[in-house]
Amino acid sequence: MENPIDGGEFVYLSGFGNHFSSEALAGALPVAQNSPLVCPYGLYAEQISGTSFTSPRNRNLFSWFYRIKPSVTHEPFKPRVPGNGRILSEFNNSNSSANPTQLRWKPLDAPDSPTDFIDGLSTVCGSGSSFMRHGYAIHMYTANKSMDNCAFCNADGDFLIVPQQGRLLVTTECGRLKVSPGEIAILPQGFRFSVNLPDGPSRGYVAEIFGTHFQLPDLGPIGANGLASPRDFLVPTAWFEDKSYPGYTIVQKFGGELFDAVQDFSPFNVVAWHGNYVPYMYDLNKFCPYNTVLFDHSDPSINTVLTAPTDKPGVALLDFVIFPPRWLVAEHTFRPPYYHRNCMSEFMGLIHGGYEVYHIKIGLLIAVCW
Repeated sequence: MENPIDGGEFVYLSGFGNHFSSEALAGALPVAQNSPLVCPYGLYAEQISGTSFTSPRNRNLFSWFYRIKPSVTHEPFKPRVPGNGRILSEFNNSNSSANPTQLRWKPLDAPDSPTDFIDGLSTVCGSGSSFMRHGYAIHMYTANKSMDNCAFCNADGDFLIVPQQGRLLVTTECGRLKVSPGEIAILPQGFRFSVNLPDGPSRGYVAEIFGTHFQLPDLGPIGANGLASPRDFLVPTAWFEDKSYPGYTIVQKFGGELFDAVQDFSPFNVVAWHGNYVPYMYDLNKFCPYNTVLFDHSDPSINTVLTAPTDKPGVALLDFVIFPPRWLVAEHTFRPPYYHRNCMSEFMGLIHGGYEVYHIKIGLLIAVCW
C-alpha cells in the first residue's frame, strides 16, 4: 500500500504509472486473487482496461474495482435529448474545414441558463476520428452548475482538463480530486466521473486524445531528473457512496454523440480498487523548467509536461507544454523566442498572467504533430 498524501479533505496516492491499491474499508481488497468466487463484503469484482489484454506488460493498463453493484446494471443507452451539438469527435469536410491562418478565440461567456460541465463543452478544433482511434479534439468548457444526479463517461478518448477559472471537484470511480486553476486533471477513457463547482461559474480548456494515453516524455540528455517529476502526480484514494439514487443518469460520449442510461444507484460505489489505469492530477507549479543559459533559445518542446506518442519515434499525437515562471535570459539573441514555422499545430490557452511571447507567467501550449 502506497503512503497516502494528505490534501485536507482529499487524500491522494503519488506517482505516475505505478500499480496502486486503495480501499475505503479495511479488508475490502481480495488477497492474492483478482476475482474470487466470493469477494469481501459481498462486493462485485470488475475490471476496466485502457489497452488490449495482450498489450506488452510495460504498456498494459488496467484496474480492478470492487464495487457494491456492477456498472452494467442500468437501462439501455438512448440518444440524449437535447444533445450537445457543439461537441465533435469526427473531423472531415462535412463538419469542419482547414484554415492555415493564425486565429484567436475570445474566452467563452458565462452561460445565461443553468449549464453543467457536459452541456458546457464546446469543440474548437481537432483532427482524425474517435472511431478510427487516431486523432485529437480541443474543447473549451464553461459551466455555472454542478452535475446533479448524473455522471459523464467519455468512450472516445482521454480528457486532459485545464481549469482557467474556478475550482473543480471531480468525483471518479477511483475517488475524488480537487483541481484548481494551475493544476490539471487527466480522466482516462471509460471512467465515469462527475464535476461539481465549489466556487460557482468555471471555465477552462480540455484536450482529448483518441487511441492512446498520455505519458511522461523521455528526458534524453537532461538525465534522470527535471521537467515533471513522477512523484508529483496524484491519484485519488478509494471513496464510495452506498445509497439509492432513483433516476441517476449516466451520460456517455461515443463518436461525439451523447447517450443516456438510467440506473437507481451512484456509479461511485467502488469500495476498493487496485491497478495502473487511473485518473490523476498534477500541479503545474511543480514543473521544473529548463531554459537557455548562454545564447539562442531552446525549442518549446523542452517544456513538455505530458505527451501522447505515435508509432513514429519522436512524433507525438499531442504534446501538453507549459510556459511557467522562469528566468528567460540569453546573450546575443532576439529577446522573444524565435519566430518559427513547423509541422505542428499549436493551441495556446492562458491560465493566468499576461499573454506576451516573452512575458508569460503560466500558460499552456498544446502542440499537435503529425
